[in-house]
Amino acid sequence: MPASADVTIRLLPDSLVNQIAAGEVVSRPAAIVKELIENSLDANATQIEVHTENGGSALVRVADDGCGIPAGELALALTRHATSKIGSLDDLDCISSMGFRGEALPSIAAVARLQLLSKVEMAGFASMIKADHGELSDVSPATGSAGTTVEVRDLFHRIPARRKFLRSERTENAQIEEIVRSIALARPEVGISWTRDGQCVLQSRSAETNPEQRIIDILGSGFVDSSLRVRAAAAGLGLDGWVGTPSIARAQPDRQFFCVNRRPVRDRVVAHAVRQAFSDVLFHGRHPTFVLNLEIDPREVDVNVHPGKTEVRFRQSRAVHDFLYRSLHAALAGTRPRAGDGPDADPTPPAANSRPESWHLGFRTASSAIGEASVPWGGLYSPTSADPVDSDPAYADPFRPGQPHDRPRPAASQPEMPPLGFALAHLHGIYILAENMHGLVLVDTHAAHERVTFEALKAQRDAGSIPVQRLLVPLRLAVSAAEADAAERFSDAAHSIGLEFARTGPVEVSVHAISSLLASGNVGQLARDLLGELAQEQGDPHWLTRRQDALLANVACRAAVRAHRQLTIAEMNALLRDMERTDRANQCSHGRPTWVQLGIDDLDRLFLRGR
Repeated sequence: MPASADVTIRLLPDSLVNQIAAGEVVSRPAAIVKELIENSLDANATQIEVHTENGGSALVRVADDGCGIPAGELALALTRHATSKIGSLDDLDCISSMGFRGEALPSIAAVARLQLLSKVEMAGFASMIKADHGELSDVSPATGSAGTTVEVRDLFHRIPARRKFLRSERTENAQIEEIVRSIALARPEVGISWTRDGQCVLQSRSAETNPEQRIIDILGSGFVDSSLRVRAAAAGLGLDGWVGTPSIARAQPDRQFFCVNRRPVRDRVVAHAVRQAFSDVLFHGRHPTFVLNLEIDPREVDVNVHPGKTEVRFRQSRAVHDFLYRSLHAALAGTRPRAGDGPDADPTPPAANSRPESWHLGFRTASSAIGEASVPWGGLYSPTSADPVDSDPAYADPFRPGQPHDRPRPAASQPEMPPLGFALAHLHGIYILAENMHGLVLVDTHAAHERVTFEALKAQRDAGSIPVQRLLVPLRLAVSAAEADAAERFSDAAHSIGLEFARTGPVEVSVHAISSLLASGNVGQLARDLLGELAQEQGDPHWLTRRQDALLANVACRAAVRAHRQLTIAEMNALLRDMERTDRANQCSHGRPTWVQLGIDDLDRLFLRGR
């Protein structure tokens, strides 16, 4: 530093201090909208009206019907570090209000022209105070109803260095929309409206008794129709809301709304828990959708870690993460075929005793072999007198000799047809065509069998061990040196996914046993594929343990029935029944759909019937 430089320490003028403080809170018009709405919520408002012009840079007006501010406190409300929401150091450990810093109003007043109009319910008239870039006027009487109206004009008008960082009007409006929508979803009991440049963009009345209506107002009925209701509680934590099924995943994370004690936040712990819960049902590059609120003791979360209060810090972040993961993972387990329409028509899980266990056709497929003597998938069909589909003419095989192809629907006294109905044909050895009560069902055979096998492998692993089938003669494989090294390093851990192999030479591995569910597949190719993946992770002996689910998914994919293998009617029906018993059966482990429904009305539209 040059000797002539001025290094004198001095106090900054109040105007500069206020503008520096404003930079933390007032970064753009959307931040003003957020702060003012949160003040209205803390004032117990039941109705909030937001008006903006020119992306909020020309005008932001927020009016509410809350408790109001007494005339004698209006000037204090525009003073830094003045608040009614905390009074002691202990209050910082248990913050339940939306705002508390005491910086929002004075910070806004330091960088714009502000007018504050307020009236308490018992007062005879309203009071008003104005601020012009930090310069306060006297308090004067005014006319107005009970509540508070804050009007902010000409943001950064006297601070061109800050004004030039504002984005286009369209971008600023998009930011405001995100704020208004997230708060509206977090507080359905409060009516909220937004008028943009004179045009009403959002008008949602209070939905305290029907929070689902608020979601419909903001996100549309399609979101609710294709979402799972989530309610969970454990260890002082509560989760409530909706999570979209994988079928409505988005290319962008623009429909992810998470609240902590009804405060909209963005949090890495939450984001990771959600991604992990969706890891094996979401297609690559897609983002889940959700509207969720976490209830937690205010003493267990720090909401004072970000000037805009958009981030939080949990005292027990691992417990929160695991609770969210388990809750969402359990909810997604209900995405299986139901007695409804398409894959996501009825996301409500059935009662524990309502699974159609009797629908299976005399041989075990992957999921029905769990914990029993295993029969490879696609085994011989051996009908027995106990099979309802064999003894009941209403469920006869339409392709069995002597059976009419135009099978009538079951009578009222007979059991209802299962959700996926019964197989008609195997199209090009790829798609199962089935008929159910609603019309035509199309099933991707490989994707469906992959999910059934994957869930069966996970269930066996979680039960303690995966049943294996020992090979009469060990299978010797010629591999690379790196793959042989991986077989030696990971041999013990590989047992956890049902594969036993050993290194028998510098470039040779012998396979001694494989999971019973996979025994009918190409054992050598499965082992080579797994060793190829293991060889890429040379430095971490615990890598396989951490990535068990991903590896099981890959193993299930490779073991699933391949395209162009023609299945019998019995094999196809057995796979349909297994899908109905399998969690997350609406998507394969890579997130692709496993089946779709074409109703009679859909088919009629294709052929212009009735027109």
